[in-house]
Amino acid sequence: MELDGRVAVVTGGTRGVGAGIARAFLRAGARVVVCARRPPEVPLDGAEFVTVDLREAEDVAGFLDDVAARYGRLDTLVNNAGGTPHRLLADGAAARHARVVELNLVTPLTVSLAAYDHLRAARGSIVMIGSVSGGRPSPGSAAYGAAKAGLESLARSMAVEWAPDVRVNTLVLGMVRTELSGLHYGDEEGIAAVGRTVPLGRLAEPSDVGDAAVFLASERAAYISGASLLLHGGGERPAFLDAATVNKKTVNDGRQGDVG
Repeated sequence: MELDGRVAVVTGGTRGVGAGIARAFLRAGARVVVCARRPPEVPLDGAEFVTVDLREAEDVAGFLDDVAARYGRLDTLVNNAGGTPHRLLADGAAARHARVVELNLVTPLTVSLAAYDHLRAARGSIVMIGSVSGGRPSPGSAAYGAAKAGLESLARSMAVEWAPDVRVNTLVLGMVRTELSGLHYGDEEGIAAVGRTVPLGRLAEPSDVGDAAVFLASERAAYISGASLLLHGGGERPAFLDAATVNKKTVNDGRQGDVG
């Protein structure tokens, strides 16, 4: 139980990736508090839930102060809350896109600042949940991609400013299978087809994300800070490989055939 006795807060930890992270921390022995604006439809066994609007700085500070007071410490903050609807840039006013940036960039900053003193006292860590959308074009979610790019930059600067007391890292996620996957990829056939585009042959599961977050929060990652850990199953196959008319011979076991 590598996090035995540690206390972790997971924002947006009521479903999907956040719930997977919370479960992984519980399995590792941590005491876990999850927060969101609305209670989970299915309670997470072993975790405490607190209703918090993360956009309200005073509410966030009060929430984290209370967690630290009741549990005696705060070791890890996982900034998971975020997301976006599909919306092309020209289909929404700037204010609507700005709300996406607020949720995915400003909110993690707000929560991190509120947690800083508690994390410093515990020599703890922050795990930002980033996205591959921050490193490539993201049509339909451009504001989200911009916010996630900013989140990685924020984490790197935070890691320098807050060292050596608080480690800060980013998990950069590819596609993850959750209860909302159908909104992005379609029915089961569509989800399976999308999974086949990933080199490892499937979408990530929330438990995959959770295990990586536990690693970054643990002593095994004691010398890792300011890092971005890619969790994308090998990434995306370059489109030109399928468009090219030469060098088509490849196999799926990681070996490449004749390339000229």
